[in-house]
Amino acid sequence: MSQAKPPPSAKPSRRLYQPAASLRSAIPPFIVMEVMREAAEREASGERIMHLEVGQPGTPAPRAAREAVKRALDSDTLGYTLALGRDQLRARIAAHYREWYGIALDPARVIVTTGSSAGFILAFLTLLDAGDRLALPTPGYPCYRHILTALGGVPRLLETSAAGRWMPTPEQLETAAAEPAGLKGLLLASPANPTGTMLEPARLTALCEVCDRLGLWFISDEIYHGLDYGMAAETALKYSDTAIIINSFSKYFSMTGWRVGWMVVPEALVRPIERLAQNLYIAPPAVSQVAALGAFEGRDELAANKRVYAANRELLLAELPKAGLETILPADGAFYLYADVGHLTDDSLLFARALLKEAGVAVTPGIDFDAARGRSYLRLSYAGTTADMAEAARRITAWLARRSDRS
Repeated sequence: MSQAKPPPSAKPSRRLYQPAASLRSAIPPFIVMEVMREAAEREASGERIMHLEVGQPGTPAPRAAREAVKRALDSDTLGYTLALGRDQLRARIAAHYREWYGIALDPARVIVTTGSSAGFILAFLTLLDAGDRLALPTPGYPCYRHILTALGGVPRLLETSAAGRWMPTPEQLETAAAEPAGLKGLLLASPANPTGTMLEPARLTALCEVCDRLGLWFISDEIYHGLDYGMAAETALKYSDTAIIINSFSKYFSMTGWRVGWMVVPEALVRPIERLAQNLYIAPPAVSQVAALGAFEGRDELAANKRVYAANRELLLAELPKAGLETILPADGAFYLYADVGHLTDDSLLFARALLKEAGVAVTPGIDFDAARGRSYLRLSYAGTTADMAEAARRITAWLARRSDRS
């Protein structure tokens, strides 16, 4: 009996030159994901890592969301939905605006998306042509810049500072809009990532007024709404009916891996976004939409999660200064602390790597959020358990003490 012949080896390429990836793909990495990968590798080798790097709740999706999915698996085909999402979910999101903000919202203006990331892509493609500039605060969420650049847009960074509570001012926006290159709009988050700071209602009103007066788009990233510890977060819809809202079930609703979010847009933009969504995504994941609808019934669990974040926040704000991290930006909301480590290092990337290697604590270097000043900052996420936050604080304190002794 003859033996099977081995498969032929791959033929060598006859190309004289290997084609290169496109220029639009040459964007920087999302550093927090790089840290997450390195932390996972260390865990795989047996280390116990304290995860303060990624903004991911340490809790599962609400029980009601998971139970809804179990029922759907037995009774629902879970095929394609409409590109704008399931009507029932769109209506429930609209009701959410009445319950939280007292705003009557037409469900026809709600668009379900594959996470907030798809919302940004759809917004940029709908509002901007290649070469158009969009104002972004710095420090800020790096994927704003990277997605915008990959799609041919141009970031116009507005440098924030302690004097402005780390949020852009109306005056900065007017100055940028008056520049010869012009401006198409402003994107910002409140509560913000990485700082956790929030816009006061008066400044949110003023920024909306500048955008309306100058004919600029205002994109409000409200993904951290529900996670506030002092003043309540306000939706931009309260101050501008033309604002584009982007939100997600990832953070407050504890559903990061489900990849489901939403947009609220002016009526005139619904059809253009629908056409893009049809071609880019066909539809948001059906099973995630089922879970999202169920998540609204998990309010008690979500309130309990928030109490854990509040306790974690208080613990770290009390313990980190004892370790020498005394300058932390106002932590109004979200689940991040942005700490100044300029007295300890001028290279936050190397500092974060050493902290992970020597103490088993994963944090995100500030250069992910601010290429220049971020060399002196770290972002710490307190979305995990309180026990983990206490252990992380203990490890950081001991590690910094050892470094001090060595120096």
